[in-house]
Amino acid sequence: MAVAATSKPARQSRPRVPKGATADRAADRRAELADAALQTLSELGYARTSLREIAQNSVFSHGVLHYYFTDKVDLITCCVRQYKARCVTRYDQITADAATRDDLERDFLAGLAQTVREDGLMHRLWYDLRAQALFEPCFRDDVADIDQSLENMIWRIVSRFAELAGKPVDLPPAVMYATFDGLFQRCLLKHLSGDTGAIDEMLAQVRLVLPR
Repeated sequence: MAVAATSKPARQSRPRVPKGATADRAADRRAELADAALQTLSELGYARTSLREIAQNSVFSHGVLHYYFTDKVDLITCCVRQYKARCVTRYDQITADAATRDDLERDFLAGLAQTVREDGLMHRLWYDLRAQALFEPCFRDDVADIDQSLENMIWRIVSRFAELAGKPVDLPPAVMYATFDGLFQRCLLKHLSGDTGAIDEMLAQVRLVLPR
């Protein structure tokens, strides 16, 4: 659930580059720290975590986290960006490997099912961040960028389905993305609530949307 923020000036999160470190080394270190923090953030969500609490659940000290991240907004957006970038790469590979429409449908649906089962908490963190953007302007640019990357990914997948099926896509990219995202988020909520049929239900619904 999103928690309304107290009044505070909006600011843009920017990578902190420690004195004496190169930009590449600092970026690598931020990526390493973000990976270490991701599990704690995905379990507790935005509202219930702080840099200090994240540090207590990782091998890194609070001082190290604060050295590389201005605050938890900076850290959480870094975490989500990294995870979603990996998701995009994974689905792009599925799209590139498919030789037929049936191959693509099989592997795409298998990927959706797997990511709900294995990475549900990570996706929950993304939806938490996106909800927070309704209240906190400091999240909005990052959320918009991530959202656009996911919309582009879905459009590449749908376009490949259309190409293999020999038929055009009838709906624009934003509508296709909203449809897939809505089905996925609904499934995720039901799955995390213990609904054992949620994934199969989503897969059947996704099949109805795919070009054929």
